Amino acid sequence: MHTHPHYSQSAIDELSRAYPLLNPLMALTPVSWFNPERQPLEQALTGVNLNADDVADAAARLNRFASYFRAVFPNTRALNGLLESPVQPLAAMQRAMDTRLEQPLAGTLMLKRDDLLPVSGSIKARGGIYEVLQNAEKLAIKAGLLHPSDDYAKLDSDEFRAFFGQYSVAVGSTGNLGLSIGIISAKLGFKVSVHMSADAREWKKARLRSHGVNVVEYQNDYSVAVAEGRAKAQNDPCCHFVDDENSVQLLLGYAVAGQRLKAQLEKQDIKVDKEHPLFVYLPCGVGGGPGGVAFGLKLAFGDAVHCVFAEPTHSPCMLLGVYTGLHDSISVQDLGIDNLTAADGLAVGRPSGFVGRVMAPLLDGFYTLPDEDMLNLLSLLARQEGIYLEPSALAGMPGPWRVENEDQGYRERMGLTPARLARAHHLVWATGGGMVPEEEMAKYLAAGS
Repeated sequence: MHTHPHYSQSAIDELSRAYPLLNPLMALTPVSWFNPERQPLEQALTGVNLNADDVADAAARLNRFASYFRAVFPNTRALNGLLESPVQPLAAMQRAMDTRLEQPLAGTLMLKRDDLLPVSGSIKARGGIYEVLQNAEKLAIKAGLLHPSDDYAKLDSDEFRAFFGQYSVAVGSTGNLGLSIGIISAKLGFKVSVHMSADAREWKKARLRSHGVNVVEYQNDYSVAVAEGRAKAQNDPCCHFVDDENSVQLLLGYAVAGQRLKAQLEKQDIKVDKEHPLFVYLPCGVGGGPGGVAFGLKLAFGDAVHCVFAEPTHSPCMLLGVYTGLHDSISVQDLGIDNLTAADGLAVGRPSGFVGRVMAPLLDGFYTLPDEDMLNLLSLLARQEGIYLEPSALAGMPGPWRVENEDQGYRERMGLTPARLARAHHLVWATGGGMVPEEEMAKYLAAGS
């Protein structure tokens, strides 16, 4: 199926004259683009109404809910009720990638295992779950049923489930955000509807239904599911719509990852400063997850962290929005790009304008890669490290080599000398895969080998 461009040919010609990178993007050729507008943190944060205090407030809220998680989700007890994931080195994968790309990486490759996050097995357990908790706390406090100094384990009761049962939660999703929100909302007692786009995996819909979630299916892509979900929720004063395109709460939930990663790296004696740069590679769909995590990382590490977003060649929406400065007023379909990808979590045609505008001056760059690379890397990682992820979680894997190979003057501009790059840590964010059924994983592995 080829999507007809929503822009006239003359408009596309004019745009691609002004923005030459659009030509390879439309040809579905993998590209790397390093952001000439990246600013130092202090400067980039002017005009942003969010700061470290907001993120600290989110972290404190998650701590208040820890006793509830310990009571309700036994697999959170090891981390005392916090939803967090380990960081691990990838020495075997690094050697395999060096060989595959015929270039040795100077620094150290590592993986952030958000596929192991409890409750929903993906990065969405950070933001999605946080926003539902924030809404639940607000309702319960307002009703006089809860005080911030209480033991939140009391939320695991028929009284609270009956109270939350008067309210509903809705979200539009390609899959993982829906899973995280569906599971936690149903557990608390909310009525919950997840509006799923056509590319959402069947097993994700089935998993949600098994938790008593109302799954609404669409024959269209992500933005239609979100728009429909938003419209239905607007007519219901008791419904909270989790808006992946515009939510400040989602962003803050994700941003808590910054300070947590800082503590993890300190524990492993990994230095992060100008002489020891940290690169983080984040798969990007609509932008909420990677945008929030990157925001938290910048607050935690300042200019010593370099955040790079990775997108499928068929769905490069955030790159398109930030590169042209048109943000959410342009979609990949406008240029005739079909937005069809095996990386279902990244199958988004129009980026979040809110995230794009906040993050544009903070991001170091973007790159795109084809589906077959994600699938090949999925099976390579399984063979080398025994780690099984979903395709979108592999989008970050080639990132370090894209930085080593760039020819846009980016490393010179950022003062990334060979000596500093030799001391760098490259952290690939494994965004999901922990809940993928075995037979689905077998299909991915077969496709990748």
